[in-house]
Amino acid sequence: MSALTRLTGWVDQRFPLTSAWKAHVSEYYAPKNLNFWYFFGSLAMLVLVIQIVTGIFLTMNYKPDGALAFASVEYIMRDVNWGWLIRYMHSTGASMFFVVIYLHLMRGLLYGSYRKPRELVWIFGMFIYLALMAEAFMGYLLPWGQMSYWGAQVIISLFGAIPVIGNDLSLWIRGDYVVSDATLNRFFALHVIALPLVLLALVGAHLVALHQVGSNNPDGVEIKKHKDPRTGIPLDGIPFHPYYTVKDIMGAVAFLIVFFGIVFFYPTMGGWFLEDNNFIPSDALKTPMHIAPVWYFTPFYAILRAVPDKFLGVVAMGLSIAVFFLLPWLDRAKVKSIRYRGALYKAILALFVVSFLGLGYLGTQPPTEARTLAARIFAVIYFGFFVLMPLYTKLDRTKPEPERVTK
Repeated sequence: MSALTRLTGWVDQRFPLTSAWKAHVSEYYAPKNLNFWYFFGSLAMLVLVIQIVTGIFLTMNYKPDGALAFASVEYIMRDVNWGWLIRYMHSTGASMFFVVIYLHLMRGLLYGSYRKPRELVWIFGMFIYLALMAEAFMGYLLPWGQMSYWGAQVIISLFGAIPVIGNDLSLWIRGDYVVSDATLNRFFALHVIALPLVLLALVGAHLVALHQVGSNNPDGVEIKKHKDPRTGIPLDGIPFHPYYTVKDIMGAVAFLIVFFGIVFFYPTMGGWFLEDNNFIPSDALKTPMHIAPVWYFTPFYAILRAVPDKFLGVVAMGLSIAVFFLLPWLDRAKVKSIRYRGALYKAILALFVVSFLGLGYLGTQPPTEARTLAARIFAVIYFGFFVLMPLYTKLDRTKPEPERVTK
């Protein structure tokens, strides 16, 4: 018996190492027809690790102080060995995280990954999205540049539109009557400690729920329905390791080529990833000409601005995110996958994607009458996708799902 075998046996007597590896990796049977859309879950895990590791190194030199924060970021960029690389990896990682998450959500819409029995998987995933939005917002303030400061001021002031408790809630979030050193300190604590712990817990719950019911696939077929009577192994399943671990590594390599291409050659992405105004120290007496959040918040910001009443705008913005939680119960189609849905669902989904992208662009632009009208049209399409879903998914002419998975 080798030393490694003896060590593994000693650990297994005290901790379920081998059984956990078998249950969640080597003997976790995934559908054999997963395509490239299924890369994005593992890529999200990769970006989470990048953000945590780079964040740890950034906190070693960052000063969460209103008088020193901006200068400490400049110090990291100019004087800390490889500090510029760590900072650009973290800032690029923030945007790439949302790119990956939005594509991961799109996969769910394409293949019905929110349908029974994966309702909890979807709900945990949406809570991860909410926690990620909070994490990104808290981190957005930390560079203490002009857009960080004024963006936080505008977003926090929206809570003041809530009746009765609004003003007190805004004051509690800021810790002061304006965005100040107190705000910076509490956002730093939440960004560095509290929210990452929440994210890790939710990711763990998401994975446990997924492995309990099994992965969805492009056909929407439940592979657990057809098992080998002798071994109990799904006939259309293959072990996650080594088949999908190798496949995910290839996806990670392709992703990292793009990721580091941005980091080394175009880290600001023309102001989409890092705005020009954020390279200017925050000034409470000088408001930027146009205040807009980072691109991954702009679809919801455009919905907010499209509603004339401030309170109703905040409600609409909140509902535009909350409505995703209801998808498992709004979809009444007989099939899960877009492969077997009719032209009606495909057309409405395409309209939804166009409206989301349109809202995202409009949220980055200064408001005009024409842009506000366009945002209202896109917002109606956006909400119509969800509100009318029970109707059009029931009316849609679908094809019968196969009994077994195809290619």
